[in-house]
Order: sequence, then C-alpha cells, then structure tokens
Amino acid sequence: MENNLFQQAKDAVANMMNMQGNSTSAADKQAAQNAIQAAYTEASPEEKQQLQQLENQLRQHNQLQ
Repeated sequence: MENNLFQQAKDAVANMMNMQGNSTSAADKQAAQNAIQAAYTEASPEEKQQLQQLENQLRQHNQLQ
C-alpha cells in the first residue's frame, strides 16, 4: 500500500527546495514540517530513514536563508 503521507512530505520538501531566496514563508516551512511529522505515523522503517533525511534537508535549507 502506498503511503500518501510519505509522498506528501517528499513533495512538500521538494517544493521548499525549489523556491528561491526569501519566497518561502513561515507557513510554507511549517507545512513541510507538519507533512513530515504526519508521515512518521504510517512510515515503514525505510521511509522513516528517508523522512529523517528530508528533515535534515529542510533544516539546512532554512539555515541558508
């Protein structure tokens, strides 16, 4: 069964990575973080590892702005 929450989290982080400069709002950042947290509830161990990587990418992206 496909994990839609996992896919939504991946999409949210990808969207954040594609935004340039200060075009990302606090709401965008929070939405991406919320999507990641929601995905953890149904994630397999492999997906949880990928979610941790997404969280790291999001943190690094937010620090660069």
